Amino acid sequence: MRVTEAMSHPAVSVPVGTPLRQVAREMAEYGVGSVIVTEGDALRGIVTDRDLALAVLARGLDTNEVIDSVMTSPVITVNTADDVHTAYRTFRTGGVRRLPVLEDHRVVGVLTVDDMLIDVFQRLADLLGPVAWSVLEEPPGPPGANARSRGA
Repeated sequence: MRVTEAMSHPAVSVPVGTPLRQVAREMAEYGVGSVIVTEGDALRGIVTDRDLALAVLARGLDTNEVIDSVMTSPVITVNTADDVHTAYRTFRTGGVRRLPVLEDHRVVGVLTVDDMLIDVFQRLADLLGPVAWSVLEEPPGPPGANARSRGA
């Protein structure tokens, strides 16, 4: 499965120089935990809700400060052609929770740890579905009463 099948899209982005207050508004409006910072079509950084909290609350920055002072750059990314296994490794080795997805050096979406959890749960459901149905179709009884019918 390709990362494009699991990613959230489109990515919410703001230009370099956007005030922190506006970034927080964008996150709230779109219900996201990060925004992509761009200059034209070029990826310049990423800012997460945690970055905002630490910058404004812990460092005491004014909300009129620009995003450039708190964004993470360079950004760890994946490409649209990558499969989810590459994304799993990138999450593990990069220590991040969000990965911008690039196509021809342009951001087309964001892949999050939550997106990957949904993929894991779907794979688990696909694997266990037949087993769950066979258990649900058995008549209730005392523990072990149906062991012979299950091949035990």
